[in-house]
Amino acid sequence: MNLSWWAWLLLILFVAGIITVLFDIFQKKHSIARNFPLIGRLRFLLEEVGPELRQYIVTDNNSELPFSRDERRWIYASSKSENNYFGFGTDNDLEKSTNYIIIKHSTFPYQQPADSDFGTEPDWKLPCAKTLGATRNRAHAFVPRSIVNVSGMSYGSLGPNAVMALNKGVALAGCLHSTGEGSISPYHQKGGELVWQIGTGYFGARNDDGAFSFERFLDTVEKNPSIRAIEIKLSQGAKPGLGGMLPGKKVTPEIAAIRGIPVGVDCHSPSRHSAFSDADSLLDFAERIADATGLPIGIKSAVGNTSFFEELAQHMDRDRGRGIDFITIDGGEGGTGAAPLSFTDHVSLPFMLGFGRVRKIFDAHSLGDDIVFIGSGRLGLPDRAFRAFTLGVDMVNVARESMLSIGCIQAQRCHTGHCPTGVATSSAWLNHGLDPEQKSVRASKYLIELRKQLALLSYACGISHPSLATPEMIEILEHS
Repeated sequence: MNLSWWAWLLLILFVAGIITVLFDIFQKKHSIARNFPLIGRLRFLLEEVGPELRQYIVTDNNSELPFSRDERRWIYASSKSENNYFGFGTDNDLEKSTNYIIIKHSTFPYQQPADSDFGTEPDWKLPCAKTLGATRNRAHAFVPRSIVNVSGMSYGSLGPNAVMALNKGVALAGCLHSTGEGSISPYHQKGGELVWQIGTGYFGARNDDGAFSFERFLDTVEKNPSIRAIEIKLSQGAKPGLGGMLPGKKVTPEIAAIRGIPVGVDCHSPSRHSAFSDADSLLDFAERIADATGLPIGIKSAVGNTSFFEELAQHMDRDRGRGIDFITIDGGEGGTGAAPLSFTDHVSLPFMLGFGRVRKIFDAHSLGDDIVFIGSGRLGLPDRAFRAFTLGVDMVNVARESMLSIGCIQAQRCHTGHCPTGVATSSAWLNHGLDPEQKSVRASKYLIELRKQLALLSYACGISHPSLATPEMIEILEHS
């Protein structure tokens, strides 16, 4: 065959392209390349030369939000056990930065334990400093094995492979996995211990009219021995006071069976609970399900008007026989739930401000030691998580950062059902790109690395555990 040199070149490129496409389809390491063969590889090329292009043409490493390029790079590298160090010093202008965290190290750091389970490779075990459910003598009180856990993201908002990857990941890392308010799916049952989150829709524990069903609640608990605690969701940072809607086209037979709702019908989560109406009746509700199950019971809430927390603390203070075991505070910067812009940008306080006000209320009633405080809202980065511990949290929950660890690229298309990496979608095609076995390992490595960094920051400040951190150990730069 007498072909010119350029024809041979085109033929070689065509064959190489076909081979690359076939390789991408069958490999399991990179979700975006598997879903978008050959084209997806352009992202890796642009990522490789990105720093140089951005330095002279586009934006710097800290301009993108909600997670900067440096923050995402740290998460990606940590989840892959790659070098997550940064060279040539900080590229932040510290003298002009606003709300910038400085951690004040000790002249004499704490000596890292050499041969104990705590603080050693490979797991960097950092258990919670409190026993969950001990104050009220819950039958199934326990010490959480990790101060870093995965926050609530429902099956339906995340795809099946993403939920599986996270659940297997928390099993590997020894963490807890909150189910989100969409109830417990088969994908939550892959070895990870669960915190069952019950929202206003009472999915998995509801009658046909949407009211709470105590019998169905007990049935779900009995069928899922991996449940370690119950979290009553009052609101979340992305859309407090709004409720939620799962469009009927997304209510598949599987999701309908899991949630206890009709197939193909819009699924609405009300903006408030119907099983209780104030702090007093909430405590009655919590004690009823605690007595029946022996499980620790807590609440999750964003912070707006703090009168509810004051009322709750007053009731718990007056009647020590009733109470909740843990409180999860979600910051207004939380974002795994889609919502109108006015809610995502302007409703509920940011975590650092909101949590500080809530913790102060319970400390004033001498209840601070009785409750396990959990923080949520962009706390999956070591500096922000450490700051949360100085404010008094006992554990942190991570959501979007754990999504990044299993392949999310911050495309911000979670609400469309067209997530290109298969994380926040139920599309069979896009889910195919996310291999739960590979990504579960990445999730566990990220969670373990975050624990490691929190341990190292603690040692640098002269303490043995993040729970010993105090506000004096940080300084917030406030330059105009």
